[in-house]
Amino acid sequence: MIEAANRLQTVEEYYFSKKLREVNLLIANGKPIINLGIGSPDMQPPQKVVAAIADSFQNPNAHKYQSYQGLPELREAMSKFYKEHFSVNLSSSTEILPLMGSKEGIMHISMAYLNEGDEVLIPNPGYPTYQSVTKLLGAKGVLYELDEANNWLPDFNALEKLDLTKVKLMWVNYPHMPTGALPKKFVFEKLVAFAKRHNILIVNDNPYSFILNDSPKSILSVEGAKEVCLELNSLSKTFNMAGWRVGMVVGDSVHINNILKVKSNMDSGMFYGIQKGAIEALKCSKMWFATLNNVYKERRNLVWQLADALNCTYDTEATGLFVWAKLPPNVKSEEYIDLVLKENHIFITPGTIFGTKGEGYIRFSLCASTEALGEAIVRVK
Repeated sequence: MIEAANRLQTVEEYYFSKKLREVNLLIANGKPIINLGIGSPDMQPPQKVVAAIADSFQNPNAHKYQSYQGLPELREAMSKFYKEHFSVNLSSSTEILPLMGSKEGIMHISMAYLNEGDEVLIPNPGYPTYQSVTKLLGAKGVLYELDEANNWLPDFNALEKLDLTKVKLMWVNYPHMPTGALPKKFVFEKLVAFAKRHNILIVNDNPYSFILNDSPKSILSVEGAKEVCLELNSLSKTFNMAGWRVGMVVGDSVHINNILKVKSNMDSGMFYGIQKGAIEALKCSKMWFATLNNVYKERRNLVWQLADALNCTYDTEATGLFVWAKLPPNVKSEEYIDLVLKENHIFITPGTIFGTKGEGYIRFSLCASTEALGEAIVRVK
């Protein structure tokens, strides 16, 4: 057999890729599984978005290769979106790069900036892809611990005590996934100052800004942030467009050009119709967010009831697409979710997939109907 590359020895198959095979096998065998594990929006995008992609099929350019930088009108819509919702000014021609989802951006940014042996500050708990991409590129992840006692915010005293001489990138993610912790402006200000002191590029992964959150924030709103910060954003959660694969990276033109060097060698542009749909999504009024969040509020109340029934505790001030819940003392996350899957046919995510600091926690997704959530409560009770 031809041997796989050594880099594959540093990572495992993505947790949900493996676990969903098990869940789907149970479903195929007739088990009535309620999936509360995945943050895949189950509601429809705005109707005008669907209409825009349908209308685009008749355009003579729709089925050709598209620009590596996206349609100018898409970048203009992204610029206006950031101005309206974050009070951040971005040049549509030089400071915005559309992506096929922000997950793609994690790889592109890392490839643009990391050499083998470079170090990367990665939150624990945090999105597993930060760590896996770092390993795939031969760089070293340096975990910085987030703690419930500090509302899952960075401990800057602890960060300053680290050996930062080899650190090139730092991943932050606020509103935070999986915990739902909100950013404070002073935290972003401290992050920018920290990055400037140590010559580190900070990337804020920001796809959950508008879910159950009345005050969306961007790290780029901090004065001087563009010098040392990038931000990833996505239409997946905000507009129920996860399968469309539309996101963006925004920041200083030098950084954007570096990322474009990678991206332009990896794909041949985003499908025209998806771009046209994304333009319409970005034009949505605040009524869209209010309507969306009314549904999520109702679902979150039911998830809280489910968490209560499972003897878990949670933060009612947290935001985002999930409920992060603390298990009773001495209960192991993975053992517990396997027990609930077996006995109640409910799939919940164990906190440990997000890092060692996730032990003792589980994560519920709000991407399930009120009927499904009601049934889950009944099963547990």
